[in-house]
Amino acid sequence: MIMGTIFASFWLGKLNLKALPPNYIQMGGAVMILSILLGLLLFITVTKKWKWLYREWLTTQDPKKIGVMYILVALGMLLRGGADVALLRTQQSISVGHNMGILSASHFQQIVSAHGTIMIFFVAMGLMFGIINLIVPLQIGARDVAFPFLNATSFWLFFAGMILVNASLVLGDFAATGWLAYPPLSELRYSPTVGVDYWIWSLEIAGVGSLMAGINFIVTILKMRVKGMSFMKMPMFVWSVLGSMFLVAFAFPILTVCLTLLALDRDLGTHFFTAGGGGNMMMYVNLIWAWGHPEVYILVLPSFGIFSEIVATFSRKRLFGYTSMVWAIAAIVLLSFTVWLHHFFTMGAGSNVNGFFGIMTMIIAIPTGVKIFNWLFTMYRGKIKMDSPMLWFIGFVVIFTIGGMAGVLMAVPPIDFQLHNSLFLIAHFHMMIVGGVLFGDFAGISYWFPKIFGFKLNERLGRLVFWLWFIGFLVAFIPLYILGFMGATRRLDHYSAGLGWQALFIVAAIGTVLIGLGVGVQILQIVISVRDRKKLRDTTGDPWDGRSLEWSTPSPVPVYSFARLPHVTERDAFWVAKRHKIKDKSSYEDIVLPKNTPLSMVIGISAFATGFGIVWHIWWLAVVGLLSVVVTIIVRSMDEDTEYTIPASEVKKMDRQLRAEGGLR
Repeated sequence: MIMGTIFASFWLGKLNLKALPPNYIQMGGAVMILSILLGLLLFITVTKKWKWLYREWLTTQDPKKIGVMYILVALGMLLRGGADVALLRTQQSISVGHNMGILSASHFQQIVSAHGTIMIFFVAMGLMFGIINLIVPLQIGARDVAFPFLNATSFWLFFAGMILVNASLVLGDFAATGWLAYPPLSELRYSPTVGVDYWIWSLEIAGVGSLMAGINFIVTILKMRVKGMSFMKMPMFVWSVLGSMFLVAFAFPILTVCLTLLALDRDLGTHFFTAGGGGNMMMYVNLIWAWGHPEVYILVLPSFGIFSEIVATFSRKRLFGYTSMVWAIAAIVLLSFTVWLHHFFTMGAGSNVNGFFGIMTMIIAIPTGVKIFNWLFTMYRGKIKMDSPMLWFIGFVVIFTIGGMAGVLMAVPPIDFQLHNSLFLIAHFHMMIVGGVLFGDFAGISYWFPKIFGFKLNERLGRLVFWLWFIGFLVAFIPLYILGFMGATRRLDHYSAGLGWQALFIVAAIGTVLIGLGVGVQILQIVISVRDRKKLRDTTGDPWDGRSLEWSTPSPVPVYSFARLPHVTERDAFWVAKRHKIKDKSSYEDIVLPKNTPLSMVIGISAFATGFGIVWHIWWLAVVGLLSVVVTIIVRSMDEDTEYTIPASEVKKMDRQLRAEGGLR
């Protein structure tokens, strides 16, 4: 008996039958996740697509395919995050008085934590990196990123973190601490289960991938711009990505250190954050928000760049105030590291400290305002075409302005004392992230979809998607502002009947249903667009009158991107070339591209094994996974056969064939 226990402890750590989902809701989630996974595996097997999938996608180092995979994973996680919201709003709508609702208090808090974690790290970050991979190399006239293997590895670490965070549905539980896991609640004494460990290691793994991607794109933009493209000739989207990636490079190491220290507290008994052992909980709060507030701008800056491209294109004008827009990005990057303390005005930092951070929070609204006014001036007297990308922009302006005014309001410390920890704050945060980030990502996907896949999305359904999201979002979150004023706190799973809150929670739930319908129509839009792709393929010219270099390539973009590297003399390079009928005089040349390799995927699988092993104290698995990562990196470093060459004659032949077939351009 004793030997059996020791044997099980060595091979399985803390993993046992008690790790299975404890109630029907969690069991249903586990069954749904496993059913989708098994169904997908069965479909691939029946259609005999394993070889194609492995050769074309799983081992690819092509940033365009990596971008598509980022977006697919992120959209899948959007469905998971949406299911979490449905449970939360249902609970808050019915859990009043003697009715305790459908969720226990602990399960409710786990869903809150999972929703925030998934939406920030695996939806917003995934969509952002997906669009960056698809568009940035094309806009700077590069055939690839600076470090293709590092780029693929970044994706697989992101994917490993996603799998780990969803494993908590099937085995164990998730953190019931909120999505930032403040100690002492996240310390081992108060969270003894594996939930916080899942949170730590899923973010640790995905965060390392994000850091590597950030460094990669900084080098790509600084060193791989096409001939003639000086900094002040770069598209605004590239500028916004450069600012965002500098924030990634400086902010994500803070997150890595913070999570590592918390893991050491839990696994090795250190006391970095345990007050009883001489630690300091406020050090954690400072560290997590020193990363957390720049993270907001990491997400929103690329969306600003997307809107800059869309507004200029659909207004048929050059972007107003290009130079001021560049300086606004620089100001946001610098000021984003001076505002983190406004997240804990109520924690006793003192009036001088609170006053400084309150003023800085108001000041950072200025460069954002500059951008909004420049977009509006770009539209002024323009020939505006209200297609769905432009509708997403208009919705963004409305929602982001409301959320921004609420943010400036909370930047006043005395007001924040009243609104802190209330649903008013939740409404503000969602208006900034959903209205600013998610709307921007949806606009970018709609705008660049024909460039990536060769056909447009169904425009009528695209408009319906926007209106369901826009109206649903306002219906879902305006009531939360009111509830916040009435005293409703965040993470609230039950409340008294006499408070008069239930009607507003029901209205918020109706808004969530409308958003859910919007997601359903988005899925329908993709299905119908794929079915009708021949009708939606426009070979008469550029479908959106695009302005930057990416529109000069055939659609979908071939693996080599540019058959002939362009020469840039002006901003809006493609628009200028079309208007002045400038012919491309560059010549065909041999193209060197990276070979596909499974090693990035091996690193991702090994990282997942390491994280899962640490979570469940299966130490042999953690060691094997870590050694596998190290060995794979060494093997890659010794491999000299990592590239292949397409001869100029073959490039010329393929390019002429593509253009003869009428690819969009």
